[in-house]
Amino acid sequence: MRLQPIFLRLTGTALIGTTLLGGSARAAIIRQDFMVASDPGVALAVREVSEESLSLGKPPVVLLHGARVPGIASFDLPVEGGSLAADLARAGHRVFIMDARGYGGSSREGQDGRQDGRPLVSSDAVVRDIGAVVDAVQARAGVSQVALLGWATGGHWAGMYSSQNPGEVSHLVIYNSLYGAPAGHKTLGPGSDTADPNNPDQFNIKRFGAYRLNTAASLLPSWDRSIPVENKAAWRDPKVAEAYQAAAIASDPTAVSRNPPSFRAPSGAMADSFELASGRKLWDAGPITAHVLLIRSENDFWSRPEDLTTLAQDLKRAAGVRTITIPEATHYVHLDLPERGHSSFLAEVIRTLSQPRATKAAR
Repeated sequence: MRLQPIFLRLTGTALIGTTLLGGSARAAIIRQDFMVASDPGVALAVREVSEESLSLGKPPVVLLHGARVPGIASFDLPVEGGSLAADLARAGHRVFIMDARGYGGSSREGQDGRQDGRPLVSSDAVVRDIGAVVDAVQARAGVSQVALLGWATGGHWAGMYSSQNPGEVSHLVIYNSLYGAPAGHKTLGPGSDTADPNNPDQFNIKRFGAYRLNTAASLLPSWDRSIPVENKAAWRDPKVAEAYQAAAIASDPTAVSRNPPSFRAPSGAMADSFELASGRKLWDAGPITAHVLLIRSENDFWSRPEDLTTLAQDLKRAAGVRTITIPEATHYVHLDLPERGHSSFLAEVIRTLSQPRATKAAR
């Protein structure tokens, strides 16, 4: 564990009480935003979410967003049912939401000019960012290991970090993520819209460029298509969907300068996902020693059943491995209604995080 510079600031609403989050018996949720230094010139935005009365002995949890929407919009929406971070805080954990470089409040080198160019932010760079945040959380919480939870590409990043730094991670949750299973994918990889039409085995760099612009409207179609009922409000709270869109736009201070407003997201995650969907592993799960939970939503459009089974087979040194498929659940299961997979997802995550961590081997 190395010490990292941390620059702390309280959010404008550092204390969010029982009215917003529901239930008069609940303790207040405390939020603190701070910055962590990664590579030279790279600063990472992190939010800590915790309850006033912390439970001793429970691992701190770092949450990792996916390829497009940054951390707070993914995990800490200010509406009931929209904050996985608050759910885990109520279970007694200190929760840390990070933005990888190029996302949200973190450094955005290369995003102030033209969009064309090589895709920004590779998986290797994000792994270094995770390392910086893990070091900061270990120092802040006074622990030698942390738990990591990653959604979609965030699961890929979390697994890659854990494979390179197994002693730093006590628990690992990966859900709806790719893992370089055999080639073949409906929307990613060769033959899809992400492939170069002149060279179908290669990622379409010309189309995606260095970074992409994303409108609020672009965030819902994939969610809508994976909900197996006509009435989408029967599956997700419209307030959660609206908050998700609003937070994503608010994550980029330049969003309102464009019409319609749009937030930037680096394309490196898509380029690496193309490789994974093509059957090319970018990391090996073999060295991971944590307690591991692998979750896949039955109606997920990103991961494949083979990603789950192949990853489970490779986890030969893990303290424990559990694989769960949530029936009919969507890619956005942690934001759906409780009875539509959210409650099952949360229960499985908390169950895994309750497993006693193994003693960290001395360096």
